[in-house]
Amino acid sequence: MQHLPAPFEIFRSMTETVFETMSLLARAHDAINLGQGFPDHGEPEALLRIAAEKLLHGSNQYPPMRGLPELRWAVAAHAARFHGVTLDPDSEVLVTSGATEALADTLLAYLSPGDEIVLFEPLYDAYAPIARRAGAVPKVVRLEPPSWTLTANALDAALSEKTRVILFNNPMNPTGKVWSSDEIDLIASRAKARDLLVVADEVYEHLVFEGASFKTVLAHPDLRHRAVRIGSAGKSFSLTGWKVGYAQADAAILEPIVRCHQFITFTTPPNLQQAVAVGLQLDDRYFAELRTRMQRKRDTFRAGLRRVGFEPLEAQGAYFVCARFDQVRKDLSDLEFCRWITTEARVAAIPVSAFYDERPRTDLIRFCVCKKDEVLDEALTRLTRFV
Repeated sequence: MQHLPAPFEIFRSMTETVFETMSLLARAHDAINLGQGFPDHGEPEALLRIAAEKLLHGSNQYPPMRGLPELRWAVAAHAARFHGVTLDPDSEVLVTSGATEALADTLLAYLSPGDEIVLFEPLYDAYAPIARRAGAVPKVVRLEPPSWTLTANALDAALSEKTRVILFNNPMNPTGKVWSSDEIDLIASRAKARDLLVVADEVYEHLVFEGASFKTVLAHPDLRHRAVRIGSAGKSFSLTGWKVGYAQADAAILEPIVRCHQFITFTTPPNLQQAVAVGLQLDDRYFAELRTRMQRKRDTFRAGLRRVGFEPLEAQGAYFVCARFDQVRKDLSDLEFCRWITTEARVAAIPVSAFYDERPRTDLIRFCVCKKDEVLDEALTRLTRFV
């Protein structure tokens, strides 16, 4: 029998993601799926119409590798309008097929075998595998609830002569943490002293709630020329299936990322780029309403969870709510608890242990609240009835 080549160790050892596992379980039990992080409403209809019109009557051939000029211009104008950052759309903006591609382009461009990258857990599950595929070694800084605060001692303990990149998510999935100015100052000071690249996954930039203040890394004077900012149309316009992202950085920093991008996806569908370019120019009211709507959902769902017996944590941004469940069941791990409420209460959530690279916490679960009000209400009704 002929033997096939063995896959790369990182991917050979991987099992099915818990997101897919819980989604399959939710479908099998007709459960409300509050596990996977995608909205079920809220897409601006004008963008859908533009994408459809351009698909039917526009070009469907290769657009420019860096992205359509009108989208790169819109990304730059958007950064200036909301964050006070001036970008050259021709040399400091790259359009990618989703934010995860932008992350992969960046890490593959800047990490070599043996390098180290600092990550913060709980962390988005793609970070560590991409870094390892680049040959790098993740050094994980563990943040602890309820505040998830980064300290100088914790960061310094993760840094070494081999460190090349610091990567963080702001606002943070799954915790909803918005990084403070002091924390970004701390990262900036260490990056400057050690000549490190800082990569900021800022896909939830417009989902920052009352009481929290968001500051992009590119607005920091010590990071403007040593940081990469990554954005996502999917998160800003509730169009996660479109997979349109963008990387923004100083021209010299961006150039290697562009070279990597040209051999991964090369381009992104032109009709979607044209629609997103219009979306980024929507008036401030759209973005304010998006934030207000999601904050209301967060508040309503947290209050409902508390009535049921959960202990929801604060969430300053993004569209997730993490909660302790030990007042409901003390005898189950987070994965076991998620299976239990999916099969019995018919409401699916995600165990927060899935967001750890090592020594995971098992006392928290994550709910996604970017769903229609009636869906969230029904989920709370089911949990109340069952628990």
